[in-house]
Amino acid sequence: MLWILRTRVGKLQKYKQKLASLTGWFSQNRRVILTSSSIAGIVIAMRALGFLQPLEWSVLDLFFRWRPLEPIDERILIVGIDESDLQAYGFPIPDNKLAQLLQQINAAEPQAIGLDLYRDLPTEPGYAELVQAFQTIPNIVGIETFESGNGSAVNPPPILAQKDQVGFNNFMTDTDGVVRRGLLHVWFPDDVILESFPLKLATIYLENQGVSLPSLAPATDFPLGEGNITRFRQNDGAYVRADAGGYQFLANLRGPMGRFRRVSMTEVLEGRVPSELIRDRIVLIGPTAPSVKDTHFTSYSGGLFQSREKMYGVELMANFVSQILSTALDNRTQIQVWSDPVEWLWILGWSWVGASLCWKLRAPYRSTTLVLLLSVGLSGGAYLLFCYGWWIPVVPPLITLLASAAVVVGYLAHLQGEFKRSTDFLSSVINTIPDPIYVKNKNHHKIVINQAYCKLVGYPMQTLMSKSDYELFPQQEADIFWKQDELAFYLAGEQENEEKLTDAQGITRFIATKRSIHRDAAGNIFLVGVIRDITERKCLEEELKRIAAELEHYNAQLKVHAEQDPLTGLANRKVFNERLAQSLEWATNNNKLVALFYLDLNDFKIINDTMGHHIGDLLLKTVAQRLNDCLRSSDTVARLGGDEFTVILPGIPRKADVARVAKKILQTITQEAHLDGHIVSVTTSIGISVYPLDAHDLNLLTQKADDAMYRAKRSGKNRYKFATSSPEFNVQSSPED
Repeated sequence: MLWILRTRVGKLQKYKQKLASLTGWFSQNRRVILTSSSIAGIVIAMRALGFLQPLEWSVLDLFFRWRPLEPIDERILIVGIDESDLQAYGFPIPDNKLAQLLQQINAAEPQAIGLDLYRDLPTEPGYAELVQAFQTIPNIVGIETFESGNGSAVNPPPILAQKDQVGFNNFMTDTDGVVRRGLLHVWFPDDVILESFPLKLATIYLENQGVSLPSLAPATDFPLGEGNITRFRQNDGAYVRADAGGYQFLANLRGPMGRFRRVSMTEVLEGRVPSELIRDRIVLIGPTAPSVKDTHFTSYSGGLFQSREKMYGVELMANFVSQILSTALDNRTQIQVWSDPVEWLWILGWSWVGASLCWKLRAPYRSTTLVLLLSVGLSGGAYLLFCYGWWIPVVPPLITLLASAAVVVGYLAHLQGEFKRSTDFLSSVINTIPDPIYVKNKNHHKIVINQAYCKLVGYPMQTLMSKSDYELFPQQEADIFWKQDELAFYLAGEQENEEKLTDAQGITRFIATKRSIHRDAAGNIFLVGVIRDITERKCLEEELKRIAAELEHYNAQLKVHAEQDPLTGLANRKVFNERLAQSLEWATNNNKLVALFYLDLNDFKIINDTMGHHIGDLLLKTVAQRLNDCLRSSDTVARLGGDEFTVILPGIPRKADVARVAKKILQTITQEAHLDGHIVSVTTSIGISVYPLDAHDLNLLTQKADDAMYRAKRSGKNRYKFATSSPEFNVQSSPED
């Protein structure tokens, strides 16, 4: 139970941390969020009201015209009734000529024949011939027009209607007069379903190819072989509450007029069209004469600076037939759109991009350049997606990107103006302060400096404001300035630091800089640095340190001279007395013995007189070195003066050890010494007293050792004598022992 409780508490703490982080993020970006969401909301509302629909249609048409042209669909042939045909046969085309045309085309064995001509009434002469053609040609499809808001209904040819070989040629025209949508079929309340003229023709072709079509019914999708024709909805793409009746689809035309093979009616009647050009194709018959006025604007009809070329109705029908065939057999890409929520997020995202980037850059020229580049990138990306069949919003995100950027840049310009007025006022104030002062932003750029700072550094104000610290000071100094400034920004508190500053003349000064962080009403953070020149103080401190070091060295030398023999470096008489007193106190507390040796060199005066004082001094140094080398580090060797030496042996366990040390000293000193080209031999006499056996008093102990030394001299020199008269300590005192 406790474990479960801890787990829940841990999860709650994580949620709290995430909430705090999210709250902090919203707080930091509240201006960007407010700007981008407001502008995006306005643009989405304008789009929903249809204000942007014409612009988005224009961009769609532009993308169609920019898109690479697709190859000619060889499955379709257009037999056009052009102006020369009308002059030769009249209009409407007489039934006999039309019947002759149908028979000649049928003789070449096409897959289907589409008659894109109204034939609800006879056009003599030759009506009977036309009726016979309708009855005998199995794969002919006629047209009708059902009643809609665009015009009245036109009935189909009666014979073809009885054979169910009729399709309507209605299509959707947008409010700007451009055809961007086609119709597959429509259904009516009495369960009557009508197929379109292109669908009827495509069905015949596909069935001959072994492709079955779904049953006609109100449906979301219309699967065709390998592809699918998605049903158009009233708010797809840029459309706003468009008429979405029937099964509409977005037209994906193959190109401008002239993208299908075309022959004239006269060429067919005169037998100038090879059968191979007709066989196994869908043949559409329709007017291609401007005087008939069966033309329509499409996305390929040109723009503002181009003449708008219309497309003949028969070629428009050919495009719709081709779109159905390509979808079923070639899996050709259809024009697809995003759902409304995705488009809203897309528009909001670009609004956020424009606002956030401009807010971060805070530079009008850089922001403008970047926004223009993003606009080009957005348009180019949308065009590339269109080439792959996706129609995504371009105009709304462009508007939100530019508008949010403009709002932020305008607001920043306002802040910049306010900031300039503030800095001008601040400059006038800090120039009255004698201490050098600088103000920097978070990018370490100087915002304000006073004349005292210019005087300290040695550069004019314009130079200091236009250059960074790395351009003004040595690398090491600039690194320290940057580090300390960055630390002040990070800690957001007041700090003081001592640094070096090399001015324009190359003079290095010591400065103390107090840094503090301040925030203005717009939320901008600034660093204010106040500098004091402490060069004189630092120089005085360095001089005092130097004098103190010299005094310390001098005192150390005095101490050495006071405690050491100047010739041999051994302890002098003063140190000897201090060490002996300490050793006696320690031996008393620890129940130990202390031995005191009193040494005198034998015949040293003769060596001095015969060889000179220089050799005598060298001999004394040699003896001192030999005494140090043959004793412990805890023992003390001292020179009392002349050729007299003493040795203190603390912590001796018994007197036998004392005799062993004395013998070692005698053997060491008697060795020949090579001194400045002379071979010198010397001996010594040693007197030994032991504390506390011989005396308890320091002076008495010394005196007894001195007396024992003289006894050793009188006994023949080069030997040692103990102060005590006990036989235990005088059994043998010769160096050979």
